Amino acid sequence: MRRTRRKPAAPGPHPAADLNPRPGRTVKVIIIGGVTGGASRAARLRRLDETVEILLVERGPYVSYANCGLPYHVGGVIEREASLLVATERTFREQFAIDVRTNCEAIAILTRTKTVELRDATTGEVTTEAYDKLVLSPGAASVRPPLPGIDLPGIFQVRTVPDARAIRAWIERGTAFLAGTNSYSGIQMARPTTRAVVVGGGFIGLEVVENLRHRGFDVTLFEMLDEVLAPLDREYARLVEGHLETHGVRLALGDRVAGFRQGPNDSLEVLTRSGKTYPADIVILALGVKPETGLARTANLEIGARGGIRVNEQMRTSDPDIFAVGDAVEVRDFVTGEWSLIALAGPANRQGRSAADVIAGRDSRFRGTQRTAVVGLFGAAAAWTGASEKTLKRLGDTDYEKVYLYPNSHAGYHPGAKMIGLKLLFRKSDGKVLGAQALSEDGPGVDKRISALAMAIQMGVTIDDLAEAELCYAPQFGSAKDPVNFAGMVARDVLNGDMPIAHWDAARNGFLLDVREPAELALESVPGATNIPLGQLRARLGELSREREIEVTCRSGQRAYYATRLLLQNGFKVRNLSGGMLSRAILLAEAPGFEKELV
Repeated sequence: MRRTRRKPAAPGPHPAADLNPRPGRTVKVIIIGGVTGGASRAARLRRLDETVEILLVERGPYVSYANCGLPYHVGGVIEREASLLVATERTFREQFAIDVRTNCEAIAILTRTKTVELRDATTGEVTTEAYDKLVLSPGAASVRPPLPGIDLPGIFQVRTVPDARAIRAWIERGTAFLAGTNSYSGIQMARPTTRAVVVGGGFIGLEVVENLRHRGFDVTLFEMLDEVLAPLDREYARLVEGHLETHGVRLALGDRVAGFRQGPNDSLEVLTRSGKTYPADIVILALGVKPETGLARTANLEIGARGGIRVNEQMRTSDPDIFAVGDAVEVRDFVTGEWSLIALAGPANRQGRSAADVIAGRDSRFRGTQRTAVVGLFGAAAAWTGASEKTLKRLGDTDYEKVYLYPNSHAGYHPGAKMIGLKLLFRKSDGKVLGAQALSEDGPGVDKRISALAMAIQMGVTIDDLAEAELCYAPQFGSAKDPVNFAGMVARDVLNGDMPIAHWDAARNGFLLDVREPAELALESVPGATNIPLGQLRARLGELSREREIEVTCRSGQRAYYATRLLLQNGFKVRNLSGGMLSRAILLAEAPGFEKELV
């Protein structure tokens, strides 16, 4: 059955600064897709214009929900499903006078007539709606490759509220193995081990891993790359991996899943390309997402090289009357200028707001994305913003330097201070901040430092600005010299020549001087290094050559900095090995790790 509603208005001007192409007629905006980008845009547009007619179409049963909370609902941290529902159809109707249709799918866009075909998922009825401006927020679909056995019972993905509901139902009902004697015996002697396999080591995968461990599962994490959390540089990903293993997670890195098959007692078996088999009672696929561009293709909109809908700074597509926001679009990376796909709620929300402003006649522009993100892991956190070192290397960019530092999350004398591992990337030519990564057992301490650095990058600051930034301080929250200040000061010393640096992972041929105390060397030392404790260095300068470059190390780099300054002023050629032995542990694969110290 097909119905058509209202003829479209005549095409409006470009750019769209006039919401009323014809006097006396209400302008109609159709928004396809709710959740973050679409819902935020609908609410913003209503706040800007009371006269515009807004239709919000969502193919799922919920118009706006917190999909970032789904792994925590699976784990029972967020117990009530209703807590995930941000706004309902009633909310949009009563508070914003927005017509919302859930379980309604847009199946085609006819740009010549400026109409959209909508299909009711319940009845199958197809209707046609006219638009003056159209907003696409279709999101991205979970990657689900056509592997043998992938549709077996017990294999799930985590993308929607129904997905999370199905996982919880499976866990609570259990397979025959999951049920075990503890489910039906009146005497609870022992609970059988429950086994989960999570495929994919990105955001969602790691959050699901944590939550399944909280529910008592024995968890194995698969990742086809040789590291988890691809946005991180390898040395910091290695720290995250050590932290996962410390909390009982088995890692299977650098191996691909080849398929699935039914195991005994309704269990599953995960097969890998390397020939290994892993038993599981539940499998969660977290293989990433792919932009939903099918609807955009019906309108012949431009699709970028990365597979997303191409938009400009105003979130316009190649059709000036059609906008697109959220996980389905390609946007510019703020630091590198590359076209990027970013499936993050923050950028999607801001994109929706910018697009609404443009439709309402305001000169709003989305600045691009810095990929700023944080992930919590068993009380610790890893976060990043801006360019990573591996991205800069991939682009052939050599105009950068990096520093590693390990300050406390707050004043060391106040209880609860934890070490933060912080990596800062900046331009050698002008000191402009390019990116940062941080990890610590103090999750909020990581979050606020990377958030501050994210703002700094967006404002185009330099390391000098970081050094001079005035930040909050009280002993329980930070230090008088905050880690953000500290990072700027260290970087400034490097560029000013006050502290020439070297890195453990670069080619080195200098004389290695270790200025730690002998007792520290009993725990860890570097073969071939000469030990002169910092307190003895002034008296023993005669033991050092002035012809050969000296590379200085200590535990974290601070005493090596003091030694570097002393030696430079006494005519020696010297470099500080950035981050000391703590950096050596993560930059050199053969060096012992310090995961238990940092995270």
